[in-house]
Amino acid sequence: MRPRGGGFAYDAHELATILGDVRFAREAGAGGVVVGALTDDGRIDSDAVERIVEEAGPLQVTFHRAMDVVADPMAAAEELVALGVTRILTSGGASRSIDGVARLRALSHAFAGRLEVMAGGGVSVDDIPSLAATGIDAVHLSARDSARGAPSGPGGGDAVYDITDPATVHDALVMAALAR
Repeated sequence: MRPRGGGFAYDAHELATILGDVRFAREAGAGGVVVGALTDDGRIDSDAVERIVEEAGPLQVTFHRAMDVVADPMAAAEELVALGVTRILTSGGASRSIDGVARLRALSHAFAGRLEVMAGGGVSVDDIPSLAATGIDAVHLSARDSARGAPSGPGGGDAVYDITDPATVHDALVMAALAR
């Protein structure tokens, strides 16, 4: 949940928006939320994360790819454990998670049983065995495709929209099962 694009340091109004979104997700019956907040100097904003975890209550809290820009990922992960975060979504600090396998391996081994590590960022089906070999707990795969529908919006609008490609999801599940 992000109130805007750009960096991960939020002012009081943006944090209030995040907290409201977390509350809405909890009240709507979601199983978890994906959030993240950093200070201006790129460290975990522990005050913001503590408030988010408190608002989430019983929901699982995943700290998103803001993790990829912290200076010391191991110290950041330790802090997130202490704050009650359930999982981190990370590419291992690389543009694509397959290029961050060394950090993914280090994180998954250092925090096994205390913090789930989910690889995300440019994951392809073919990357799953190599990512699984690092010991990570999960992968985040968009499995995105495009579909064309009837024109929409003012003046007709764009008829193309994103969908989840069932064949990609199937292939990812097969690859994941083979990687076990």
